[in-house]
Amino acid sequence: MEKAFQNTKATTKIFSLKNRIRAISGGTSASKTISILVWLIDRGQVGKREVMTVVAESVPHLKLGAIRDFKNIMTANGYWNDDNWNASNFTYTFPNKSILEFISFDKFGKAHGPRRDILFVNEANNLPYDIVDQLITRTKKIIWMDWNPTSEFWFYTEMLNKRDDIDFITLTYKDCYDVLDKTIIDEIESHRNNKNWWLVYGLGQLGDIEGRIYTEWQLIDDIPKEARLEGYGLDFGYTNDPTAIVAVYYCNGRWIFDEKCYKKGMSNKDIVDTLKTFDDKLVIADSAEPKSIDEIRAYGINIQPCKKGKDSVRQGIQLVQDQPVSATKRSINLIKEYRNYLWATDKDGHYLQPNEPVKGQDHCLDAVRYKMETLGRLKQEETFWDRLYKDELDPQMAKKQINKGK
Repeated sequence: MEKAFQNTKATTKIFSLKNRIRAISGGTSASKTISILVWLIDRGQVGKREVMTVVAESVPHLKLGAIRDFKNIMTANGYWNDDNWNASNFTYTFPNKSILEFISFDKFGKAHGPRRDILFVNEANNLPYDIVDQLITRTKKIIWMDWNPTSEFWFYTEMLNKRDDIDFITLTYKDCYDVLDKTIIDEIESHRNNKNWWLVYGLGQLGDIEGRIYTEWQLIDDIPKEARLEGYGLDFGYTNDPTAIVAVYYCNGRWIFDEKCYKKGMSNKDIVDTLKTFDDKLVIADSAEPKSIDEIRAYGINIQPCKKGKDSVRQGIQLVQDQPVSATKRSINLIKEYRNYLWATDKDGHYLQPNEPVKGQDHCLDAVRYKMETLGRLKQEETFWDRLYKDELDPQMAKKQINKGK
């Protein structure tokens, strides 16, 4: 059962905001989203009937983010009523008839529609400005928005210091220090010497995109019918880290990653039961756990360890970087890791030499890398032959390139 919500410095600061637009930037574990949801729940429990809208970039982001947090808060405090929840259109009706609706806007046209009293733009930096601008125009009273300040976006360029109706605050994990588990605090503070990471996720200050490892991935709604499943990557976890499983597809010269599992506390038998629900394809797992791999294989799962060696992490990252990649929008944890995967720096902001990624939020990405390392050369050759078939390459030149592994 979820613990009843405890008041924090974060909620106190958020409840004190008064302007029409209330913008909250902050680091990891700063309780931005949860505190805003608490405010919305409090608003829905009393007062006049209002329509409140929570918007995010996609339905999967809502389901695994704001909707899950909303249900947990309501249940833990004894407010939840199944009869008031409409699961088909993601709306909750409070006793005073106020409505809280959860909607994704992935196309500009969807922003045109009914007006609302209150708007909450969750992870605002992931939505286009034209959509948010339309939503704000159609909101009568209050607009909330939150984000991690990984890089400058439209709030800084189009709104901040250009309007006089904005409250803008920054929260950090210290605003929730009294309620956070010590393991979470220790994990956050272990990154103090990484200047880029600490600036954004520790201090909640505006960073830049230079330290990101992966960029330019495309997000897609679903796996195309013509895509071919190549298998799965698996990164083991248990108490502190989740077990992550990612399916890898190949389609028309692009790789497609689809998150299948991201869960803590999974035994090897739990992993086996999960894998048996998937198509029977080769699983490539972290070779650091040979005993687990042997046990899973004993249950009839087609699983092999990844190959590790000198510079294997950097080489694997480079391999993935060089590919055209898509990820399904439902791969919430994979997308979050992709957006926040950074090269490590020293306390002065200089990148470590040789380059090393920041460890911690990379479980899905490790699973992807394990699988891709077994497929990269094979698909590189296939891409050449695909182009050759289309008369895009000279046959002899293509053959020489393939033999060289270029």
